[in-house]
Amino acid sequence: MPDPASPLLGEAPTFRAMLAEVSRLAPLARPVLILGERGTGKELVASRLALLSPRWERPFLKLNCAALGESLLEAELFGHEAGAFTGALRRRAGRFEAADGGTLFLDEIALAPAAVQERLLRVIEYGSFERLGSSLPLSVDVRVLAATNADLPALAAAGRFRADLLDRLAFDVIAIPPLRNREGDVRLLAEHFAARMAAELGRPYFAGFAPQALAVLESHPWPGNVRELRNVVERSLARDETPERPLRVIRLDPFPARAAPAGTAPASTPPASTPPAGGGTSDGGDFSAAVAAFEADLLRQALVAARYNRRAAALRLGLGYDQLRHLLKRHRLGGRHAR
Repeated sequence: MPDPASPLLGEAPTFRAMLAEVSRLAPLARPVLILGERGTGKELVASRLALLSPRWERPFLKLNCAALGESLLEAELFGHEAGAFTGALRRRAGRFEAADGGTLFLDEIALAPAAVQERLLRVIEYGSFERLGSSLPLSVDVRVLAATNADLPALAAAGRFRADLLDRLAFDVIAIPPLRNREGDVRLLAEHFAARMAAELGRPYFAGFAPQALAVLESHPWPGNVRELRNVVERSLARDETPERPLRVIRLDPFPARAAPAGTAPASTPPASTPPAGGGTSDGGDFSAAVAAFEADLLRQALVAARYNRRAAALRLGLGYDQLRHLLKRHRLGGRHAR
């Protein structure tokens, strides 16, 4: 079952449009290809497709095509007869047999070996296959959902993925928007994860996010998307020693600081969530002002180092170009010559 701590939660127009596509495609007994970056919730979308379909009471099985080698993946999908290979001591049904009448979700489909792709093509096209070690055809009624973060049309054009299998899988395609393109959803999801984590920690409530913490969350590019956001929020709460106060420190990176290799310059920008080592007091108002001043100073340093080229400055800070523009506008920085 999907992890209930990572729901399909969001209000951004791009996200709501994607959910509408899921609802439209759910009743159809056709394959669907789900595209999305890591951590966007591809398995959750597949689960929603299955639960909203007429097959909702039938089996919903999942398999990661990157988790097994070619022979084991074939045996897992299609089953095997006794003696089909070393260690096959008795007949075993595969996922297609077990999912008969229901739905099978194949994650990381781009990494399926060529031999597996060929067999998948036949079972999707004709609804029949043979167990390994058998020539007896078996018929099944299985709806196949597949997911990947790869560019399958490009892989097919390069001969690295079967174009005919892509045609079968892509009856229709659902593209999950990355978190950076879901305006307003970072805060919504962060508060959801924080409330659940506070309950898990035995705390009576979650006191909310301080403004500087929200600024860090909303300016981060989230390459790991919702999964990364959940980890960051839960880690930050678990390490927070003042749960009665709004959370102020966001811990984006769980790893200890690493020394730069010999002969290289030290990093010019510490983590965005780290306040300056000095220059502030313990007073709440001064803390917020110190964080804002520190953020503005980081922006100035990056602009100077990049000779006021905003795109280069954004790269130095690990930000998207639009994120940098937003921060520059907030701090009234950049000047008319910045580009």
